[in-house]
Amino acid sequence: MPVEPHIHLHWPALATAVLVSMILSFLWFGPIFGRTWAREMKFAPDFRPTAAAMIKATVLQLIGTLLTVYVLAHSEEVWRPFSSWGLGTTDGPNWMYGVMSAGFTWIGFQVPLLLSAIGWEHKTWKLFGINAAGNLVTLLAQGMILATWR
Repeated sequence: MPVEPHIHLHWPALATAVLVSMILSFLWFGPIFGRTWAREMKFAPDFRPTAAAMIKATVLQLIGTLLTVYVLAHSEEVWRPFSSWGLGTTDGPNWMYGVMSAGFTWIGFQVPLLLSAIGWEHKTWKLFGINAAGNLVTLLAQGMILATWR
């Protein structure tokens, strides 16, 4: 009989991971790298989005973050040999599963999309660096929250 993983989702941890991600993204693409990011996106220096555009962007980001956190929670759980699969006698340290799930998600899914943007959309390497690092920071925060608050 095949072994199937037991996936445990802790909903308060998922909600917290989403909230923390939204805050980190606001800081990353606002006060930390906002001006540089906007310049690399070729926005005019005096560009200010409308309230409707900000609401739309925030809602879409929230939906995307919810999806990412939900899938990351599953990914993090399948790394655990004992508690998810019933194999071995114990799991490793929680932080390890948060880093592994975040790191593999980043390198396998997000970095390739950002590389495609350089080739097909003519985005700059500086923009790649800002976006890739921002994605890694938020994924690591999500992974650590999900892995440690089970």
